[in-house]
Amino acid sequence: MPELPTITPHDLVRRIGLPDAPLLIDVRLAEDAAADPRSLPAAQRRDHRKITAWAPAQRGRQVVVICQRGLKLSEGAAAWLRHEGAEAKVLQGGFNAWRAAGLPLFRDAPLPPRDAVGRTLWVTRARPKVDRIACPWLIRRFIDRDAVFLFVAASEVAAVTTHYGATPFDIDGVFWSHRGDTCTFDTLLAEFGLTSPALQRLALLVRGADTARPDLAPEAAGLLAASLGLSRLHGDDLAQFDAGLSLYDAFYLWCRDATGETHDWPTQGVA
Repeated sequence: MPELPTITPHDLVRRIGLPDAPLLIDVRLAEDAAADPRSLPAAQRRDHRKITAWAPAQRGRQVVVICQRGLKLSEGAAAWLRHEGAEAKVLQGGFNAWRAAGLPLFRDAPLPPRDAVGRTLWVTRARPKVDRIACPWLIRRFIDRDAVFLFVAASEVAAVTTHYGATPFDIDGVFWSHRGDTCTFDTLLAEFGLTSPALQRLALLVRGADTARPDLAPEAAGLLAASLGLSRLHGDDLAQFDAGLSLYDAFYLWCRDATGETHDWPTQGVA
């Protein structure tokens, strides 16, 4: 007999952080979430009792549903989502199995307020180079996949923060910024508790490229060169951001899977 649509924690973790990652919906009971308020990266909390309101918006999307043990709440929510036209699976073993496997979790307590449609809103200086592309990539891939980013004149960041309710980042004097010798990317990782080896390795590259310390990692100089090239290729900050997402997707996968791989021209045995 065909098995119910499920996905194992180790299969799911391989997809998190990638541009085609499924939407993660956390339907844990309030008391379970209060006992451990962390979430799977970029997971959205939803009340299973209000599923008729939020399920139709997931039509056509790939979704993984998470509850505490991967049983009734996630099975019911996934079935309802499939009824609404989503490709919905259940995380085998639920949150408990993910946590027991030592897989990445993030603290969502530091999340800025969401707007009327549930997105976080961020603002920073225009003409981004390294940190101001790396941080939005990290937020979109691991914290809030629907986050909105505003790039404005440096002199106007404070006013936009006030008038639009945006959260400023990578600018002097704000919470989400450089701290000591580290950069804003490091601050996001620390505050949200994201500690995967791949992200820590990527943070070293970002820090080296963003703070003029290419000695931190040989690849930091290459990241800086690619970032400066993108800033000259694109006059529009959002177009540059879109291109930068692919750049950081590639560097992240290198950090995760390919640091031991080398490449050389086959000079021997060629006629």
